[in-house]
Amino acid sequence: MADRRSDEVDLLIDAWAGQLPEVDFSPLDIMSRLRRISLRLNGIRAQAFRSAGLAIWEFDVLAALRRAGEPFQLSPAQLVRITMVTSGTLSNRLDLLEERGFVERRRNPEDGRGVLVHMTDEGRELVDAAMVALVSSEDEQLAGLSRGERDELIELLRRLGDAIHLD
Repeated sequence: MADRRSDEVDLLIDAWAGQLPEVDFSPLDIMSRLRRISLRLNGIRAQAFRSAGLAIWEFDVLAALRRAGEPFQLSPAQLVRITMVTSGTLSNRLDLLEERGFVERRRNPEDGRGVLVHMTDEGRELVDAAMVALVSSEDEQLAGLSRGERDELIELLRRLGDAIHLD
């Protein structure tokens, strides 16, 4: 048998296996590792966004506008769907982003009553810097994997994501 390093998850699985030896704990082994990685990634992402002067929620809104392409604007309803927050939360966030000069609300030319949220040049520069910092930071975290291993992991995670359903 190959030499295996022990980590927190191994200790957790070993403890449970001692109590319930008839149970296959491989699902818990996988999901516990994913959960712990997810928690670490949240911190890495928050740090990358902070380095560019943004909070995570600011990045989420600005990134949605950036991905929309020129002229970097969306309706509030589109932003609610993309960012998965309530309209009240989005409204508060837009107020704060507008105060910082990262977005502007403009009258929708196709609907005189509606508005479009437009990202300013300053907002675009900041979200671009945050994305570059994030990709660089995440690349550092993946340095121990070859390109082939990364591709394999991407495919496995894609399949896992497709298989997981909330009932």
